[in-house]
Amino acid sequence: MGPATTRPLTVGVEEEFLLVDARTFTVVPVAPLVLATVAGEPAQLHAEGTRYQVEISTPVADSAAGLRVELGALRRSLARAARSHGCRLLASPSPVVAVAQPLHLTDDEPRQREQHRRFGALTDTLVGCGRHIHIGSLDVDTAVAVANRVRPWLPTLIAIAANSPFWQGRDTGHASWRAMAWSAWPSAGLPPHFTSTAHYRRSVQTLLGSGAALDTKMVYWDLRPSGNWPTLEIRAPDMSPDLETAVLQAELGRALVATALREIAERLPEPEVRDDVLRLARWRGAHDGLEGFGLDPYTGTELPAAALAEALLDRVAPELAVTGDLDHAADTLGSLLRDGSGAHRQRAAFARRGDLTDVLRHLADQTEAF
Repeated sequence: MGPATTRPLTVGVEEEFLLVDARTFTVVPVAPLVLATVAGEPAQLHAEGTRYQVEISTPVADSAAGLRVELGALRRSLARAARSHGCRLLASPSPVVAVAQPLHLTDDEPRQREQHRRFGALTDTLVGCGRHIHIGSLDVDTAVAVANRVRPWLPTLIAIAANSPFWQGRDTGHASWRAMAWSAWPSAGLPPHFTSTAHYRRSVQTLLGSGAALDTKMVYWDLRPSGNWPTLEIRAPDMSPDLETAVLQAELGRALVATALREIAERLPEPEVRDDVLRLARWRGAHDGLEGFGLDPYTGTELPAAALAEALLDRVAPELAVTGDLDHAADTLGSLLRDGSGAHRQRAAFARRGDLTDVLRHLADQTEAF
């Protein structure tokens, strides 16, 4: 049976970037200057939580090819503006080297200062960059139902995207330390399994009432119905510097949602997933990345991470074929499995001379390889 939708789901992406000095590769708080330089350019360029960061938000795209064009154009605009201020754009989930304290938070947002007052050292993790994939259009009821079926594959998405082995000047022993550091926020990590939309709303209100979140913008779950758009928002993946991997993440995310919609339409039962297994699978995906092992989300069985990635591709292949993305997704995932994840390539760059500057230069070069 074919997919439940007659037209492709839309997709949009938010990407966060660090700004580093072009000579020393230390992070620099020049986001206001860079954004002022591109003020006359697309409105999809924004400030982020600190003055070390900038963000792009793509227009809504109907195809992965269209998304790639938008990502490339927006990255080029920011990279050009950064260069004009002696900086480079860095698609890095972590700052790699230590960031001077106190942090340069965004000046014009009292919310950021209140966040720092309430959550203290947790705000250090704001100097990290994620990718948020929006798939729509979905009403809240549908997004909640779909999220339950996408949720088991979040650890595999984390492993595929793993690109943050270094943090504060040292190797963390994890492929995605960002996934681990970010989950220290009380409103972050795996979302609950929701029995209904009412359950979802109660969970959000519990976060607010407990003080774990200032507002709904601080619902930092790896997966959530967006608070601003009629989309399901996947927040788990690390930033990746190369465009092909960025597009792959969007392709897999959209295909997972389409697969869930089809299963719901066909009234297929939702496989049972134990929360304790999924929590361990998330850690293992962040620890091993693509180069080691992971846990089958349904059985808890240890399997090669590559096998889990291929199982994900097999699961969503029919939907990828419908949108014309199957060849690109298969080729890009194949390249990652053959050449190594982003984390693997960062470690290889460091191993050549034992110098973290080489890692930062590698990330900057990849980010600007349009």
